[in-house]
Amino acid sequence: MDHCAVVSLNRCCPESRSETRIMKSFLHLFAALLLFFAPVSAVQAQEIPLGGTGSAAKASDAAKKPDQEQQAQAIRPQFDSPQSTMRTFLESMNPPPGQKRDFDAAVECMDTSKIAREAGRDTALMLYGILNRIGYIDVDRYWNRPEAERRQKTEFIVFPRGDEQQQSEVYRLYPQGSVIISRDKNGEWKFSADTVAGVRDFYDHISSLTIRAGVDERQGSLALRLRSLIPPSLVNRSFLTIELWQWIGLALIIFAGVVIDFLIRWLVLVMGKRSASKRGADAEALTWKKVIRPVGLFAAAAFWISTLHLLLMPDLALRILLLAARLFLMLSAVWAAYGLTDLASEILARKAARTTTRFDDVLIPLLRKSLKILITIFGLIYIADSLQIEIAPLLTGLGIGGLGFAFAAKDTIENLFGSITVIADRPFEVGDWIVIGDVEGTVEELGFRSTRVRTFYNSLVTVPNATLVRATVDNFGKRKYRRVKTHIGIQYDTPPDRIEAFCEGIRELIRVHPYTRKDYYQVWLHRFGPSSLDILLYAFHEAPDWQTELRERHRLFLDIIRLADRLGVQFAFPTQTLHIYKEEKPPAPGDLASVFKELHREENELPPDRAQNAGRRIVRELTA
Repeated sequence: MDHCAVVSLNRCCPESRSETRIMKSFLHLFAALLLFFAPVSAVQAQEIPLGGTGSAAKASDAAKKPDQEQQAQAIRPQFDSPQSTMRTFLESMNPPPGQKRDFDAAVECMDTSKIAREAGRDTALMLYGILNRIGYIDVDRYWNRPEAERRQKTEFIVFPRGDEQQQSEVYRLYPQGSVIISRDKNGEWKFSADTVAGVRDFYDHISSLTIRAGVDERQGSLALRLRSLIPPSLVNRSFLTIELWQWIGLALIIFAGVVIDFLIRWLVLVMGKRSASKRGADAEALTWKKVIRPVGLFAAAAFWISTLHLLLMPDLALRILLLAARLFLMLSAVWAAYGLTDLASEILARKAARTTTRFDDVLIPLLRKSLKILITIFGLIYIADSLQIEIAPLLTGLGIGGLGFAFAAKDTIENLFGSITVIADRPFEVGDWIVIGDVEGTVEELGFRSTRVRTFYNSLVTVPNATLVRATVDNFGKRKYRRVKTHIGIQYDTPPDRIEAFCEGIRELIRVHPYTRKDYYQVWLHRFGPSSLDILLYAFHEAPDWQTELRERHRLFLDIIRLADRLGVQFAFPTQTLHIYKEEKPPAPGDLASVFKELHREENELPPDRAQNAGRRIVRELTA
């Protein structure tokens, strides 16, 4: 069977309207950030899966089981023998006319543990070129699954195999070259890690030979075509194991990345200025300037990762450069995502400021922090993937130490549930005047862990959200009416009719005041104080905020002072008067009634109804 022949394969295709709008905006932002991070994974992996991913991971789990039948069932049929692996590789690299090469399937046939993942595609092409120069490959002569199981061996030698291959031109040019298909720990047959690691040197030594079978591998590789155009003088000279043309190409790639950085920054800056000018927001323009720098660096790093493999550099150098580029890419991606989150939050915060409800003022900072936490988590995962750190063992370690972690995170979890409770129950909003225990002030921000309260002496108090679940929150900002309760002290020598007129005048002031509650108020002579007659003033202002309350209380008190001045009522001071009198003989019991009548009814005293009418008349004159 000629390996140019192809067998077709079947494939399987894998609260209010404003609050709602703000939530949708944040969901759109989160989706955009996911799309922002998605190219990072694509750039890192170059769409090349490694052995041991996807269903290979399932095969790895099954291989660890003692039951041999389960292990056999977990092995994928395209890798169950040297024959299947070679057929899969050749069919992937030499597809029928009109179809593209399946590099994913080709790389799956190789153990890529000893090469950089970005080099997988070019390595598969070079391995295919080696096989084309070795000559005709009769796949039917390779071990099938029953024969491989019968032989109980872990390696199958593809080259050099037999005297004919050992006498070939390929063997003469590079006698240390070999192609071996070995059985991995999952029971699947792959081109061995040593074979894959030595492909580049093997190919460099025999690439000048004539292709004996198959098609030219350079048709599918820009890197191989580029290398074929380089003059021999630049290929044969090297420094630190890197060829001279590769040094020149590396400098050009770095320079091109810097140019892309400047172009992207310029484009984003122009877009940001236009957007900010339309909105008339200077703060937004400043945030755009913070975003453009990491976006430009991200574009440059993505370009470097996408083009470094074209240089066909030695594996160690390529690994170091790609690792640095991937770390640079992830740090710039996290930085840019932070900036985009801040930008979106500022835009939504301005929209929230125009709404009547203040719930969105609480929600936006909380979602802003939530997105940044998610961005950090995604960034750490991608960085761990770039460093080829296995996440599963870390999660297993967290499971083992889960109890200790739970105890350590107890307060954090309580604070998180406290913030959820505050959002769901809404005991207060940003800007409300609240009292929590000994803390009194205005709510500035609600976060994941704590709530920040600005006190009236301008200090910032941080209250853990776990405290809010159990604490009593007195929210002065939710008051519909704001109470005024005080005593007005007048002199003891004030005639009763003037007291009556004064009290009725205060009641009339409350009735005509635009910001007072008209259905409930109390104004009466309340008590005999040590140095004054105390009139109780008990009323309510209907004010939306503290400033309005103070302003209208000020106006009411000034009107009371003017009323007292018109009625001739004097406010009392805390004084004491010492009376010295000569003791007289007490009157006879029959004279008590006449004495009481004389004390209680003076000639110039008005009746109560006339006194009240006088008080109301004076107030109408004052407020006219």
